[in-house]
Amino acid sequence: MAGTEPRGTLLAVETGRTISDRPERTVRELSRQPLIDVTWSRFGPGERGPDPHVHHEHVDAFYVVEGELLFGLGPDVEPVSAPSGTFVLVPPDVIHTFRNDSQGTARYLNFHAPSTGFIANLQGEIPSWDSFDAPADGGRPPADAVVTPPGGGERLERADRTLTILAEHPLLSAIDIAFDDGFTVDPHTHDDEVDSLFVLEGAVEFLVAGEPVSTGPGTWASAPPGAEHRFRNVSGARARLLNVHAPEVGFVARSRG
Repeated sequence: MAGTEPRGTLLAVETGRTISDRPERTVRELSRQPLIDVTWSRFGPGERGPDPHVHHEHVDAFYVVEGELLFGLGPDVEPVSAPSGTFVLVPPDVIHTFRNDSQGTARYLNFHAPSTGFIANLQGEIPSWDSFDAPADGGRPPADAVVTPPGGGERLERADRTLTILAEHPLLSAIDIAFDDGFTVDPHTHDDEVDSLFVLEGAVEFLVAGEPVSTGPGTWASAPPGAEHRFRNVSGARARLLNVHAPEVGFVARSRG
């Protein structure tokens, strides 16, 4: 039937649907679909996240856009500092928590893949979801979590771009892509994964309803399975994107190849 083709999302994080907004924190919805829920959050100084907890069926991942978060991992809640540019991926059954322990404001992206009802629970639509108190047995070792600091990750140099693998897990992968002016990814679709992009630096042109739209840092784009998407660097210099795939079904391997 015409008009039923899957469609992607393109928005500035400030215009995402507000889930909560109060002086100490703001949470906005960027993407809500079965394979991944994505939110953007602002945490004021001293603001705390949830108590130590685990998830059994999905990964909980974070990208710190601005400021600094302090994570606690494992049964001893080992502190891990995450300044701007850090990517953290917590796999199922690893105890974790986080807070803003600084005097400044922290802003971050949060990914739950698959969704398992994360945003639905935040919106009060369902009473519970895949989140549980820290288990008495300590859960999985905290070393199973992935913490990639700014400048870290596996670097892959190409003639017109640099790919830095920040996290690789069957449920989610994240790559920092720095690419030359004019570099274009042609229109394409994915059959069984959500392809999401967050503009970090430069001007990037996306297609919206077949029309080119130039965007800047802080723009979120997400293409569900079957949705055609494309992007191009129109900066006049290098641009950078955070590229997240959920689930990971070979994108990282293709990038290495």
